[in-house]
Amino acid sequence: MLLHPKESWSGASEGDEARVGLQNDGRKAGVAMMILLSVTLPTSWVVVGAVAFVLMAMHVLGGFFGPMPAYRITGAEDLPRNDSDDFLNLIESLADAKVNRTGVIEVLTNGDRFYPAALEAIRNARRSVDLEAYIFQKGEIGRLYVEAMAERARAGVQVNLLVDAFGSMGARGDFLRPLLDAGGKVARYNGLKWYRLLGLDNRTHRELLIVDGRIGFIGGAGVADQWYKGSGKAPRWRDTLVRVEGEAVPNLQATFAENWLCSSGELLVGDAYFPEIDCPRQVTSLVINSTPSAGGSTRARVLFQLLLASARESISITTPYFLPDKSLMQELCQAIERGVKVRVLVPGRKSDHMLTRSTSRGGYGRLLHWGATVYEYQPAMIHAKILIVDRQWAVVGSTNFDNRSFGINDEVNMAMRNAAVAQRLESDMEADLRQAQRITLEDWRHRGVTERATELIGWVFERQQ
Repeated sequence: MLLHPKESWSGASEGDEARVGLQNDGRKAGVAMMILLSVTLPTSWVVVGAVAFVLMAMHVLGGFFGPMPAYRITGAEDLPRNDSDDFLNLIESLADAKVNRTGVIEVLTNGDRFYPAALEAIRNARRSVDLEAYIFQKGEIGRLYVEAMAERARAGVQVNLLVDAFGSMGARGDFLRPLLDAGGKVARYNGLKWYRLLGLDNRTHRELLIVDGRIGFIGGAGVADQWYKGSGKAPRWRDTLVRVEGEAVPNLQATFAENWLCSSGELLVGDAYFPEIDCPRQVTSLVINSTPSAGGSTRARVLFQLLLASARESISITTPYFLPDKSLMQELCQAIERGVKVRVLVPGRKSDHMLTRSTSRGGYGRLLHWGATVYEYQPAMIHAKILIVDRQWAVVGSTNFDNRSFGINDEVNMAMRNAAVAQRLESDMEADLRQAQRITLEDWRHRGVTERATELIGWVFERQQ
């Protein structure tokens, strides 16, 4: 059968065109390669690029495999009793924090108490509202905060919102527009800049609210619906904030001002932010703000080490992420050896970071062997960050029991030597323990193969958790 010439040409062209296309592509690739090979870069550029690559690689590897803090207290046997003025003066000096002698402290348990209290303070603001948050998210409670701050800004109140560029990356555009349109200011901490790449891991993990320079709120909760009402099948998170008045508030304000200056270039001064404080009630407290040094040491780490070493009766720890380094673990074991009762409360299966929880569980063994009691909270994610020592000292703030808080993030804590506050927080812990499962040494030894494998993965990322 003979094909029509047109049909014959059509059939032949498909293969020919394909071959021609491949040949053209090959020629183009060859030409591109020749052009690249013909480009000559200045030797200085090559050297700078190679050095930059090596430095970045070393920084990344150091972030995962570098050494953890290894603290030890020289002359620990001479450490003053923690109920003495000598001990108070020691913390004041080593943590570089002022001892405040007056104030009013109110413990606010869970979002149904601390959010209404914070919103009331904002709505009654007359001079200034300053809020710093690692987590500030879109949602119902976030909208209430934005509306309250915007209304105050329209009334002439100076409103400053500082959010972490990573933790609050979703807080943008239309969500914050009402506040900006009302005259409020928004700054982002440590955004993505080429000249900050080596320091990008440093985040502000602080959760602070200061109103008129007279009322402060400090704790572990950000502004998001998981603390407000939960979402879907996930119940509301368990957390604690402290409302503060008195001499400690200027220290909270100064902590905010530090990162506001870093992020916005503005230095906050004047009576709107630092009014004269007159509070007759006696309360002993210190505000310890913490920023990593070049060696990874922080004032928060100093505070925790001193308090654990000073314990003579009891240590109660509530934390969402329990990954103590070797020296902190040693401090806890030495406390047990002295006869101190050590209790640790952490999240159960409703943890928001299952890898971190698995890594944490892998470290229970030594504490359990020495005689500590470890509990996992069952109803919801527990996010409170509380340390209580000898029913006299209490610490509430943003610091977790992990390397990221002690050596990487900006944090802030309020340490209080006050039996009433310590007892109030102990009562909260007792209530939490009634809803927790105790983990025994036998339970720990019989954890599954899958969990043990996950612990190995978590070990690689332990310094970043």
